[in-house]
Amino acid sequence: MPAPGASTEVMRWRFHQLSSIMLRALLLALCLMPAAQAAPTQLVDESPVTISEPEPGVILVDFGRVAFGNIMLRAAPGASGELTVHFGEASREGRIDREPPGTVRYSAAQVVLQGDAPVIVDPPLNERNTQQGGYKQPPAILTPQEWGVLLPFRWVEIEGWNGELHPEQITRRAAYSASWDDNAAAFESSDTLLNRIWELSRYSIKATTFAGVYVDGDRERIPYEADAYINQISHYYTDNDLQMSRDTFDYLMQYATWPTEWASHMVFMAYADWMQTGDIQWLQPRYEALKDKLLLERAGRDGLITSDWWQRRKGDIVDWPPAERDGYQLTHVNTVVNAFHLKTLQQMATLARALGLASDAADFEQTRDKTYTAFQDTLFLPDEGLYRDGVGTDHVSLHANLFPLAFGLVPQPDRLAMADWLASRGMACSVYAAQYLLEGLFENGAGAQAVALITAPGDRSWRHMVDSGLTITSEAWDMKYKPNQDWNHAWGAAPANLLPRYVLGVEAGAPGWSVARIRPITSDLAYARGKVPTPHGPVLVDWENGEHFTLELTLPKNVLAEVELPAVPGTSGVYMDGRPVTATRVDDRWRLERKVLGSVTLEVK
Repeated sequence: MPAPGASTEVMRWRFHQLSSIMLRALLLALCLMPAAQAAPTQLVDESPVTISEPEPGVILVDFGRVAFGNIMLRAAPGASGELTVHFGEASREGRIDREPPGTVRYSAAQVVLQGDAPVIVDPPLNERNTQQGGYKQPPAILTPQEWGVLLPFRWVEIEGWNGELHPEQITRRAAYSASWDDNAAAFESSDTLLNRIWELSRYSIKATTFAGVYVDGDRERIPYEADAYINQISHYYTDNDLQMSRDTFDYLMQYATWPTEWASHMVFMAYADWMQTGDIQWLQPRYEALKDKLLLERAGRDGLITSDWWQRRKGDIVDWPPAERDGYQLTHVNTVVNAFHLKTLQQMATLARALGLASDAADFEQTRDKTYTAFQDTLFLPDEGLYRDGVGTDHVSLHANLFPLAFGLVPQPDRLAMADWLASRGMACSVYAAQYLLEGLFENGAGAQAVALITAPGDRSWRHMVDSGLTITSEAWDMKYKPNQDWNHAWGAAPANLLPRYVLGVEAGAPGWSVARIRPITSDLAYARGKVPTPHGPVLVDWENGEHFTLELTLPKNVLAEVELPAVPGTSGVYMDGRPVTATRVDDRWRLERKVLGSVTLEVK
């Protein structure tokens, strides 16, 4: 029930929501935006890694990693009788955990053998993630009915099988994107733990392509905007696919979810697509609908976004779950929401210019400048060099600062100190907000601290996920931080994009990768090498860091690279293929004056 005096604000909020829905419906009716679809997926036959007999009459099959699928059994001729098949995502004491925590999956099914005819064994239907109407909006994403029910599982236990089970008699039918290429990307460094974290994150992106659009793991099987954006940029760094993110974007334009900042992620998704592809033909019919994601109906006279009672109670999310907000105090003007708003205004201005809409771009820039001035004057604490949570509070949280730093809103003189402060606080945020925390650290001179947080001991890092035996990233750091979490959530796979972007140092420097930015951050690593997919072909990087820094770089045809290299102590310049090149020392890096192309060896000495 609304709080006393809140009815007007609630009605206003519902009116805004209704207006947004009506606008999207109108755009769809005018065919300005194509209907959402799911990218092609396929079933892949996978063999077991091990088969054992933990007790008489029970066969335990381990497929090595969790995947969304079911199994096919091939019994011997003349076989008959009923089997009980248990599917498990978790194990305990060498057996499938039949009472796993949270929404970690366990299920069982019965099947009758009839000779050597192949039998598909799939678990019972779960109504929660197959709802298609009624009270559940948006509807769950369904996989093809002819596949049978899919479940995330690693282990299978079979009771009632007569004799030995041979590997060729059981197959997991796992669902993945039909275009997935396991060789599209690579990452290896001198830190074996970091390599395991990369592979965990890479595989997490692959395993969660099963639905054809990015979904929230197995709990509801629906897209959410923030999940989808992290999934999108990680997908770009692990595979060559472009369609799945686009299909997810179109789905979310029809079925928006509730958090305030999730609307901003739709602008992020469109901008990321443009940077990856340079394709204005895809962007153009979607541009007008993006204006509905800017929260402008909530702007005050100074441009800052305001939050009424209902929005503070329900919409403004800051982080998820709520216990991960570092004590953030939500007020009627809060820093996180406005940081997102400012970033979307900046990106919309850029997209408008790309489409030749100079007037729109100027309007967005003017609004952004006005709002940014109010943002700094109202929310920044100059004496501390930090942002408070919002108007009416002096509380300073991790989140009120990590998002402005990641979004480039912090005054230049305060960035290094803020990055150090954030790093000193540790991972006081969720796996979702960690994407932005680590971006801010990597971009502002705290790369070593960022890598240390990724691999930190304790239960708030990817080291903990690896040590826990997970093969797909989890929704939260640990069950104690979100007791109902699942273990197949791609928004926890941020290292899939962070490690190639910052440790290998490869990012798009211009729309469509006509220019690549090469800027490796060495941390304390002795070497790193890998492959980054682009629409033109892969970028290959192999660097070593010692007395000198050496980088071997191979670029696709038609791609130029802007290069910055670490200024190793005691070195005085940069050499390309053994010859000195002009480079400018900027802080702790050498910036090459000219762009490079093709295959080159660069050395700082």
